[in-house]
Order: sequence, then structure tokens, then C-alpha cells
Amino acid sequence: MRRLGIGTAILALVLGAATMSSSVQAQCTANGAPDSCGLPGSVSLTAGRVVRLQMSAGSTSLSAPSTAEFDAGFNSTTGPTLTVSANAPWTLHLRSTATFWSATNTSPGAPARTNKPAGDLSWSTASNGSFSALTTSDANLVAGPATASSATTLYFQTLYNWALDTPGNYSQTIVLTLTAP
Repeated sequence: MRRLGIGTAILALVLGAATMSSSVQAQCTANGAPDSCGLPGSVSLTAGRVVRLQMSAGSTSLSAPSTAEFDAGFNSTTGPTLTVSANAPWTLHLRSTATFWSATNTSPGAPARTNKPAGDLSWSTASNGSFSALTTSDANLVAGPATASSATTLYFQTLYNWALDTPGNYSQTIVLTLTAP
């Protein structure tokens, strides 16, 4: 049979007393009716940053250029509405994934322009505002404080050149990035 030393016995008494005092703090007794009993308690929560981006459409078909728009050098298209919800200050960024548009031939003998630069598409948050050329680097589209809903409509202008923009189907992929640093 093993004998416990005095240190082990003292440790057992300390642990027993600690257990009893914590259980006593979590007890409540009521005697008779209509007595009641209540215990104070607490809860805690850590809320992380939460952001959401919603788009009215996942893609935008740009308007095909008319003769007058080729003469003017551009045409305009209304893009999607972007709605941000965030519980902290946020910034929405915009960029192209490629330096050039993707081009597919549509007319025999007139190959589509494979070197149409991404910057031939410009964007703005106002239909009559200043337009910025699209690049492969993140550009600040819009920013704001914590909000349940902040909507912004994206507007596009596509640049055209009679000598360079041959018939074809053109497209490019745009990335929208929502951050809440």
C-alpha cells in the first residue's frame, strides 16, 4: 500500500477547497413561495470583421459601337450596381486580370485585334464623371464607413479606333476586391 506524503495531502485539501468555493458561487437557494433566486452571470463575444459584396449582374455586355461612336472614339455602357455591407471601414478595388482583351475572330480576312489594351476600357462611379483607364493593378473604386448597405453603380466607356479595332468578339475579366483593413 502506498502512503501519501504531507505535501500530497495539503494539495488535495487546497484543490477540494477551490472546487467547493467555485461551486458555491454557482448556487442559489430559495425557501418557500413566492421566493425567487437569481445568480449574476456574464457572457462574452468577439465579433470579427464581416464584409459582403453583391453585384446586380455577374457580367456586362458592352454596347457595340456605331459609326458616330467610332468617330467620337468611344461609347458608354452602364455596368452593374455594387452593394457593400461591412461592419468596419472598407474599400472596394477594381482591376483587370490581363494586359490585353481576349479577342475572337468573327470576319474572314479581318482578324480580331489581339493587342487591344485593357486601358481601352475606362470606368467611373458617375455616368458623366471622370473615367479612369482599367489596369492590372488594384484601383480604389469606392470606400466607406461601416454600413448595412452602400450601393454604387459602375459605368464604362470603351475606346475605339477606326484603324485598329477590327471586327471580332472582345472580352476581359475584371476583379472586384472588397477589403476591410
